[in-house]
Amino acid sequence: QVQLVESGGGLVQAGGSLRLSCAASGRTFNIYTMGWFRQAPGKEREFLGLIRWTVGTINTADSVKGRFTISRDRAKNTAYLQMNSLKPEDTAVYYCAASHSANYLPKEDEYAYWGQGTQVTVSS
Repeated sequence: QVQLVESGGGLVQAGGSLRLSCAASGRTFNIYTMGWFRQAPGKEREFLGLIRWTVGTINTADSVKGRFTISRDRAKNTAYLQMNSLKPEDTAVYYCAASHSANYLPKEDEYAYWGQGTQVTVSS
């Protein structure tokens, strides 16, 4: 099993920045992809991007490209989501997820493990 714990959410003004962290523990040796998603009230979960754990290649959704950056620190078993130029419409619960696959994985059902989510609220 793999456990994921997000942190770093909070309340920020529009135009501000936050960095979310996703710490992985447990049987992390066969995790190949870490993904980030968000879900706003009344909306479906939205794919934001992913990072392939070993090689570090990244895919970022067009909706947040240029504002959100994904990275990881393998030594700390932690993935990050740096969010800049935040907008009120970025308000959502943000989730990280992990998969044993190294393919392009934009769908939530392709991930076996999920964190508990962290709330991000952007005020106008």
